[in-house]
Amino acid sequence: MQEPVSTPVSTTDLGGVTHDFSVFGMFMQADLVVKTVMVMLVAASIWSWAIIIDKVIAYRRVRRRADNFEDRFWNDSLEELSAQLEKVTDHPLALIFTSAMREWKHSLKKGHINRDVVHSRIMTIMRITREREMTRLEQRLGFLASVGSVAPFVGLFGTVWGIMNSFQSIAASQNTSLAVVAPGIAEALFATALGLLAAIPAVAGYNKLTTELDRFGHRLESFCDEFSTIISRQLDDKER
Repeated sequence: MQEPVSTPVSTTDLGGVTHDFSVFGMFMQADLVVKTVMVMLVAASIWSWAIIIDKVIAYRRVRRRADNFEDRFWNDSLEELSAQLEKVTDHPLALIFTSAMREWKHSLKKGHINRDVVHSRIMTIMRITREREMTRLEQRLGFLASVGSVAPFVGLFGTVWGIMNSFQSIAASQNTSLAVVAPGIAEALFATALGLLAAIPAVAGYNKLTTELDRFGHRLESFCDEFSTIISRQLDDKER
């Protein structure tokens, strides 16, 4: 005897009342508050993914350009590299280098050089440039952190509101059947799912991106220390 084949459907007949339990159906059947929560969570999830993809591409491009710059930095003369990058500074390492070289050339024009003052001034310029570039690279990461921490609670709010609607339906109809309880519970759980759907990628993306950014920040600090050593050596040569 052949068993009947069950076909998945998006609607369910509960107590003579047909309810649509598809994603779109649950959204349309929800009240205004739950709909607002769902729209906010979906929008936050889409924007989080946009930030993650944009940052992954941007950080990869910055690392690639930094690799190319360091190859040129160790193979070309400082003056030649500075002249080449004077008008094209499209990544943090190049900006740190050109800002330091600009200050170095400005100090040489004055004739008499105070080694400690010039070295301190160049270090300050590099530190300010590094911090400014790190701040630029960190832009919009705070949104991912906010979504990761707030989205579950927003989804929980939608869940609580949906359960409240279910209990109100029970009280109004004096009926505890699935036809009365199930729609509100489904909407409530759907809001929770959307909250997690927004929060989990945001947290994972934030952790990955901040790890990459910290690693690149250490790379900038190492370059500043190396370049500072080179500048200090040249200042010693000037004093001789």
